[in-house]
Amino acid sequence: MKNNFLKSLGFLLLLALTTFACSSKYAGYDKTANGLYYKIIKGSTDTVKPRIGDWVSLQMRWQYKDSVMFDSRKSQGGSPVRFQLPASDFKGDIYEGLKLLSAGDSAVFLINADSLFKKTFRQPSRPKFIDTNSVITFYLKLLTVDNPQNLIKKEQDNLAKYIKDKNIAVQPTTSGIYFIESIAGKGIKIDTGAWVSVHFKVFLIDGKQLFSSYERGEPIAFEYGKRFDTPGVEEAIGMMKKSGKATVIVPSKLAFGETGRGAVVPPFSTMIYELEIINVQTKAEHDKTLAEEKKKADEKLKQNKSDETANLNKYLKEKNITAKPTASGIYYIEKVKGTGVKAIAGKTVTVNYTGTLLNGTKFDSSRDRNQPFEFTLGQGQVIKGWEEGVGMMNVGGKALLIIPSSMGWGDRDMGKIPPYSTVIFDVELLDVKDAKPATPKK
Repeated sequence: MKNNFLKSLGFLLLLALTTFACSSKYAGYDKTANGLYYKIIKGSTDTVKPRIGDWVSLQMRWQYKDSVMFDSRKSQGGSPVRFQLPASDFKGDIYEGLKLLSAGDSAVFLINADSLFKKTFRQPSRPKFIDTNSVITFYLKLLTVDNPQNLIKKEQDNLAKYIKDKNIAVQPTTSGIYFIESIAGKGIKIDTGAWVSVHFKVFLIDGKQLFSSYERGEPIAFEYGKRFDTPGVEEAIGMMKKSGKATVIVPSKLAFGETGRGAVVPPFSTMIYELEIINVQTKAEHDKTLAEEKKKADEKLKQNKSDETANLNKYLKEKNITAKPTASGIYYIEKVKGTGVKAIAGKTVTVNYTGTLLNGTKFDSSRDRNQPFEFTLGQGQVIKGWEEGVGMMNVGGKALLIIPSSMGWGDRDMGKIPPYSTVIFDVELLDVKDAKPATPKK
């Protein structure tokens, strides 16, 4: 846990630090025997202070002189920072400061930057833009202090209350989960190697929902025996069959344990799962299904490729388009001749466009967004059909670009644009200017 906290703390500081000078005068600060400068504002009459191994949650803000580098109230969804208090890395470090506080207290600490980066963040040295012997200012408010043993007891008490309130009569399994089946499924036993499709919801024991595959819109498919979620829910799924439904109570030792999961799942949290088994396949059945799906996809791809030329010719005939294709195969149909600067490779061009398929389906439009599109011609930033077609225009010009898949997205499935699709772009060239110079590497 300590390593995870240090990595995230170090990353945030390294990401946001900029060059600033820092005063070496600390008037108004008290100083510990280890050299830690601090100011404490008492926020409660509580005298309990965190010890090594306790879980603490706090609001944090770090800054280098006047530059705020991180504020927990403005990041990670506003959630407090939570971690298990480790031993100090050096005399006068931030962990020593935390041990001066009680829940409800606020404080300001000045931490030596050299020691902070080398010993707490495990960096080879402080960044060059941080002055030697300068300080990082930490503003903290300690919200909670939890002893692991107290957290274990709290979990046990909450679980006992939940079992009583819900009138749950089933006994826990040997491992400790409670499996409450509401609908018994049928079919093959879920065993290692089987492919399972499952819908599920996840809750904390207080009823807060954390996830729902129903809201996601499709069940989760996985190979049983490989890590899917928590050990407890995986054990429960192994007790079910197709079309079965169950509620499973999973104590923290079979869920996310003493570390929890970020700001979402606190340490020592019992989890509640509502499970529905949608489908179960043996490995052989699953492999067969995949092979059939691939065969269908390949056949569809082949058919799309075969149909493209016929569909394009039909479109040209219906629209009475007599223009001849360029050597590459695109059709350039000029609607308004531009009189401004010509678009050439290396220049930055600004265009408005609407893109459609041959059947008239619109898949994109800068006009709908009221946001013209800008790119550098000749740099491979757009499809080849655009490079060629826009390169034939002058500012003020309007043209229709009919681009076969060979000059578009080819056999790639682009969602709204199926593989081997001829696409049509109604383009207006708004501006041509020198490309912005590349930022020199430091």
